[in-house]
Amino acid sequence: MTHDRAASDRLIHDPEGGLPRLLEIMARLRDPASGCPWDIEQDFATIAPYTIEEAYEVADAIERGSWGELEGELGDLLFQTVYHTQMGAEAGHFSFDSVTRAISDKMVARHPHVFGDESREKSAEQQTSDWERLKAAERAGKAERGTLDGVAVGLPALTRAVKLQNRAARVGFDWPSTDEVIDKITEEARELNEARDTLTEAEVFEEFGDLLFVIANLARHLKIDPEAALRAANAKFTRRFQSIETALATQGKRPEDSNLAEMDALWDAAKLTEKAKAALTPSDQ
Repeated sequence: MTHDRAASDRLIHDPEGGLPRLLEIMARLRDPASGCPWDIEQDFATIAPYTIEEAYEVADAIERGSWGELEGELGDLLFQTVYHTQMGAEAGHFSFDSVTRAISDKMVARHPHVFGDESREKSAEQQTSDWERLKAAERAGKAERGTLDGVAVGLPALTRAVKLQNRAARVGFDWPSTDEVIDKITEEARELNEARDTLTEAEVFEEFGDLLFVIANLARHLKIDPEAALRAANAKFTRRFQSIETALATQGKRPEDSNLAEMDALWDAAKLTEKAKAALTPSDQ
């Protein structure tokens, strides 16, 4: 933080102040003597949920193609990094400069075909293999000896499942094809269906988790991001249910005034409308 208060004020109110301005704002917010009481009270654990939320809002803006919103969401996400680095500096763990230096060093080290002497004439598969080899060397340097060490616990569960499975697959612990994965899904679903009335609540919970884990494995074999696929399914469900609500509203009704058969018919109509629209060429639309 700038020790000259007048200089600090000038920087904070300078619209062209760039990153130094943002860092100064964060430092002032955390100033024990004159900062914001709420910001002063926060720590890494209390800020972490906001960081995750902001990352999802960035992904949401990208998925919707809302580039004006994306600018703001990226700023919010950047602020989270600044927040954590300010707290790290206060505790003597690290600083914004050390964080940026570390990521810069990592990117240079992981791209020898761009910043070093290695050839750029590599396939995407070879580059991925090289990237994983370098990451494995970095994990070894951190004393991460187990195959699954270093897969962040705080990741979304489906994403973490895929990452765990990828790690296991590297050492040969994997089904050879999607056929075996689909067979396992069928088996797990059948077991859950047959035993759900006799299992305890905890056992049903565990069996359902096993089923989701295998479904994540199928996504991995199909080279699908399960989180993205589920987000797309959520968006589709939202669109179609909103179509039901709109159609009912034209009759002066709400969903709770309807019944399943009527709403099912409206759902099917919405689905047909979407498919017909998707089949049109751009010139037709």
